Amino acid sequence: MKTNRYHMSYKKIQRALISVFDKDGLDHVVDFLNQYNVEYFSTGGTYTYLNEHTQNVNSIENLTGYPEIMGGRVKTLHPKIFAGILNRDNNSEDQKDLETYEVPNFDLIIVDLYPFEKTIKNHSVTLQEVIEKIDIGGVSLIRAAAKNYHDVLCIYSQSEYQQLINIVKKNNGGSTLEDRQQLAVRAFEYTHQYDGNITRYLNQTNNSTTTSKPNIKELRYGENPHQKAQFEGNLDEILEQLQGREISYNNLLDIDAAINLILEFPDDENVFGILKHNNACGLAIADKLSMSFAEALDSDPISAFGGILVTNQQLDVETAQLIRPLFVEVLIAKGYTVKALEVLKKKSRLIVLHLKADSPSKIQIRSCLNGLLKQDFNNKIDEKKDLRVVTNLAPNEVQIEDLLFASKVCKHTKSNAIVLAKNRKLLASGMGQTSRIDALVHAIAKAKKQNQKLEGAVMASEAFFPFPDCIEIAHKEGIKAIIQPGGSKKDQLSIDFCNQNKLSMVFTGFRHFKH
Repeated sequence: MKTNRYHMSYKKIQRALISVFDKDGLDHVVDFLNQYNVEYFSTGGTYTYLNEHTQNVNSIENLTGYPEIMGGRVKTLHPKIFAGILNRDNNSEDQKDLETYEVPNFDLIIVDLYPFEKTIKNHSVTLQEVIEKIDIGGVSLIRAAAKNYHDVLCIYSQSEYQQLINIVKKNNGGSTLEDRQQLAVRAFEYTHQYDGNITRYLNQTNNSTTTSKPNIKELRYGENPHQKAQFEGNLDEILEQLQGREISYNNLLDIDAAINLILEFPDDENVFGILKHNNACGLAIADKLSMSFAEALDSDPISAFGGILVTNQQLDVETAQLIRPLFVEVLIAKGYTVKALEVLKKKSRLIVLHLKADSPSKIQIRSCLNGLLKQDFNNKIDEKKDLRVVTNLAPNEVQIEDLLFASKVCKHTKSNAIVLAKNRKLLASGMGQTSRIDALVHAIAKAKKQNQKLEGAVMASEAFFPFPDCIEIAHKEGIKAIIQPGGSKKDQLSIDFCNQNKLSMVFTGFRHFKH
């Protein structure tokens, strides 16, 4: 009798579909799975490879009745393959179809993708050679398995081979719903990144003139007065300057940091942030925008001097009146009331910007040595579904809100970074330190200097704690809940300390370095 996956999360791995371009490390995986009598289905070179490591491998060609065709372009794109992945254990019609059409049910998919990114780095390849390295079947298999994570474990890359072994070993030949869901999320992120690389490459090779050419704007000077600088881009697509002096090089960097931070939060929350040198020195969410601003300013009024103000709301007159006495460089909002602008006009040098649209930037580019570094923009926002409670004591709902709030701030804070928060208000942060302990000590000292109460606060770290030392320091200050990516070899030491001292801690599985 089939087990209902929606009520019981455990599922034994009995049958696996394996189709990989790179065979490196696959022998170790198969040798491990053999002890659980897993049956394999495969095609082409992978089938030949598996035959050397197991007797229990079946040819996909025999299953579908079709050989590889079109030079290998079509191998796994067949209803019998996708029905074996997409069928639902608890759906009687699905199970009836499996019997009728003699389709095997797959519990595990191990797939990788053609090395598109590696191929485009070879500047001698032709466009057609690049196109042949756009994976179709692999992406389809990964997406199908990830979609049906209730019943299928999806391994989408060699990087997850050890995770697969850990899961199967821990679960005595099977997997849990939690394991499958976490890997499904990562699989979709992986295919999203893969498709993004293809999109960017094809855009670069497209000679179409339909896209607007970037404007080049000479700036007063660069980071320092003796440095020349210019901005190349279409700033008007994102921002409208309503008043104030000319925007400088440093202003642009701060504006970029401010927008990226504020866009982490939904529009139905009154968020107000204050940034200095690309880092938040104040951030808060309250029922009214003026209260959000007041709380953000309270975090560190000294650092706010000469800072950048940003909100995800329309600025009202009440908040404008609170801002008026302060010296700040830039104010960014998604709109302004007429009365608010009348108040702000009295600060003629203040740069007032209307945020018209989210930044369209999908990649980050910076100079390095005698070349350029490019990477995808870090668009991962930690959410409640990402949180994995690793301690005996789980955080309550208020703490979860604070943990997610702190994590968003921490993601946009220079590494090494620690953020302390309470009641959706930034208490203090330590950033840009060479030691995570120094970052925490700095944050605690700043909080105390501003008379912020740390009892009952939460702590966020953008990377794992290699030792429990930071957690011990936080505990002494009254911090009760912690959010971090996890992934250290010594995670258990931190977990044990939390359990011994009645702290709650969650892992997100996502690191957010910012250098």
